[in-house]
Amino acid sequence: MALIRSLTSVLILISLVLGLAPSAYALPDYGYNYSYWGEAEPAPYPYLAEKHIYGTDLGIGEMNAPQDVFVADDHRMYIVDTGNNRIVVLDEQGKLIRTVEAFMRDGREDGFNKPYGLYVDHQRNLYVADTHNQRIVKLNEQGKLLQIIESPESSVLPEGFQFFPNKIYVDQANRIYVIAQGAYEGMMEFDAAGGFKGYVGTNKVRFSPVDLLWKRLSTKEQSKQMELFLPVEFSNLDVDERGFIYAVSSEINSKTPIKRFNPSGEDILRREGYFNPMGDISVIQIEASESATANLQNAGSSRFIDVVSDVSGMYSGLDSARNRIFTYDRDGNLLYQFGGIGTRWDNFQKPIALALLGEKMVVLDQEMNRLSIFAPTRYGALIREAVKAHYDGRADEAAEAWKEVLQLNANFDIAYIGIGKALMKKDQNQLAMEYFKNGNNRKYYSEAFKRYRKEVLWNHFGTIMTSLLAAAALAVAGRVLWVRHRAKAYYVDTGVITAPFYTIFLPFNGFWEMKYEQKGRMQIAMLILLMLMLTMIMKRQYAGFIVNFNKLSELNSIDELSYIVLPFLLFCIANWSLTTLMDGEGKFRDIVMAVGYALLPLVIVYLPQIAFSNMMTQEEAPFYYLMETIAVIWFLWLLFVGMMTVHQYSIGKTLITLFLTVVVMLFIVFLGILCFSMLQQMIAFVQSIFTEIRARV
Repeated sequence: MALIRSLTSVLILISLVLGLAPSAYALPDYGYNYSYWGEAEPAPYPYLAEKHIYGTDLGIGEMNAPQDVFVADDHRMYIVDTGNNRIVVLDEQGKLIRTVEAFMRDGREDGFNKPYGLYVDHQRNLYVADTHNQRIVKLNEQGKLLQIIESPESSVLPEGFQFFPNKIYVDQANRIYVIAQGAYEGMMEFDAAGGFKGYVGTNKVRFSPVDLLWKRLSTKEQSKQMELFLPVEFSNLDVDERGFIYAVSSEINSKTPIKRFNPSGEDILRREGYFNPMGDISVIQIEASESATANLQNAGSSRFIDVVSDVSGMYSGLDSARNRIFTYDRDGNLLYQFGGIGTRWDNFQKPIALALLGEKMVVLDQEMNRLSIFAPTRYGALIREAVKAHYDGRADEAAEAWKEVLQLNANFDIAYIGIGKALMKKDQNQLAMEYFKNGNNRKYYSEAFKRYRKEVLWNHFGTIMTSLLAAAALAVAGRVLWVRHRAKAYYVDTGVITAPFYTIFLPFNGFWEMKYEQKGRMQIAMLILLMLMLTMIMKRQYAGFIVNFNKLSELNSIDELSYIVLPFLLFCIANWSLTTLMDGEGKFRDIVMAVGYALLPLVIVYLPQIAFSNMMTQEEAPFYYLMETIAVIWFLWLLFVGMMTVHQYSIGKTLITLFLTVVVMLFIVFLGILCFSMLQQMIAFVQSIFTEIRARV
C-alpha cells in the first residue's frame, strides 16, 4: 500500500505547490505542551514571575547589557554586568551584597573588560571570563586575586588562535571548562593550575552534499572564498550533580541543540520522548488573522543559548528565538515551557542567561537590563514533585502527584505514563496498559502487555487449549459435512467463484482463463475492491496499538476510501489509455478485473494481520511488517502477471508499460489539480466582480 499512499500524497504535494490552501501559522501566547501528534495543546503556566530586579532598585545605577547570571550553593546570585565591567552580588531575596569592579594585581588596581561569564565554587571563589582582556580571573570571596589564566599555548590549538573566553564552569575536581569564541573543536579544558589539557566534546559538521560537490569541483581560489565546513560553537554549558557536562549550541534548525557529555566526550543525552529536546518542534494554525500577524515573527525553530541542569535528571534550555524556557526530564520528555516575547510581567525582551534558585528560576534579560525571578505555580510544582518522586523510586507518591497534574491538564501525556509506571510496579499490568495507551507510549505499553499476556496464558491455559481443540474439531466436522453436501445431486459449479483464489496461486493460468475462457466476473472484482476498502478501514481503526500510529479521533472512513478507489480508477484509466496506443489486447473491462483479482492477497493477509497485531509486543512487530511486505509483493507480482497476460506483452514491454502508467497517473492528477485551480480562480474572479457591482449599485 506504500505505492498507493505515495500516489495519493502527490495530490497533496501539488496542491501545496500551487498554493490552493494558504494559511497563517504562529505559536500561541498561552501556556502549551506538545502532544504525541506534534500539536501545541494548551496547558497551565508552570512558572510565573515573582519579582523583577533592576540596577536602580539596588542603588547601583542601570545595568548595561548584562551577559550571565550564576546562583551559588548558598543561593547568592552573581550577575555579570558586562557593559559596566562589574560583577553584582545579590542575596537570595535579591538585595545587594556588593559589587566587584576591580582587584589588586602586583600592587596596582586592575579591572574587567567586557566580562561575559562567571562561576562560583564551593569556597565562594569567583571565576570570571574576562573576555576582552583575553583571560580568566580567579578571585576569593573578599575580591583578592588568586589566579589569572591567559591565552594558552599548545600544538592542539589552531594557528592564529586568540583566547576570548565567554562562559566558564569548574567541576568538583577543579577542572575548568571554558567556551571561547572561535573554539570550534569543542569546550576547552584546563587543570586547576591553569594548564590547557585539550578539548571536550564537539559538534559534528553539517553541510549540504551539493555544497561539498561544488567545493570539490571548484578551483583553489574559488574554494578559499567559499564558506568553511566548521562545526558550530557551543554557546553555554553546565555540569550536573553527577559530573556530566550539559552543553548547548545556538545553531538554527538543529535537531540536537542540547548535549550531555560523559568524561570521554560522548553525547549520552537521552532522547526517548516524542521529539528530541529541541524546543518548539512545530507551529500551530490559528484562525484569527490579527493574532497571526502579531505572532508571525515567532515562526521558525528554536535557538538555544543557555542550559541549566536541575535535580532528578531534569534540565532547562533557554530559547532566544521566542524567549521561552523549555524543561525536560532525564528521558528527554518535555515537561513544560514558559516565557515569551513581550513587555508583560511574565515575558522577556532578550533573555540571555538563566539559573536555578532552589525551585525557582532566575532569568537575566539583556534588553530590559533586569533580573527576573520566577516561582513555580501549583501545576509546575506538582510536575517537579512527580518527577523527583519517580527518580527516587517513590512510585506511589509519583502517581498521586501525576493524578493531581491530570486534574489541571488532562492532555498531559507524561502524567499518564508516570501513573502507568507506578501501576506496573504493582503488577496491575492491564490498567497500566490503558494509561500507557493514553500517554501514547508504545515502549512501556509493550512491556505491560507482555506481562499481562503471560498472566492470562498462565491463568487460563486449560481453557485456551480446550477452545483450540474444539475449534479444530469443528473445522474437521465442517469439512466432512461440506464434502457430503457437494456429493449430493444438486451440484453447483463454483469455478467462477473460486477463480480469484485459483488466480492468486496460479496467476498465469488464472488470468488466461479470466480473459480468454470468460471465467472473470466484473462483480467479483468489485466485491474484492469493496472488501479491501472495508479491510483497510478496519486496519486503520482496529490494528493493535503497537503498530497503529493513526490518530483515531480524526479518522474519516470516507477519506480513507480515497486511498483505495482513487488509485484504482487512475491506474485502470491510465493503463487502458496507454495500452490502447501500444497494441494492448486488454479491454478496459479486462484491466479492471485483472487489477481487482490482484488485490485479493491484500484482503487475505490483512485480516489475520489485524488480529495478530492485537496480540503482539513491540519486539514481535517485525512479523507484522513482514506480513505487510509479503502482501504488497504478492499484489505487485499478480498485477505484473495480470497486465502481461491481458495485453499479451513481453516482460520488458510490461515493465515499461507499468512505469508509463504511473507517469500518466501523475499527469492526470496534475491536470485535474490545474483545472481545479483555474476553476477556483475563475469563481473568485466572478465573486469579486459581483461584489464590486453590488457595492457600486
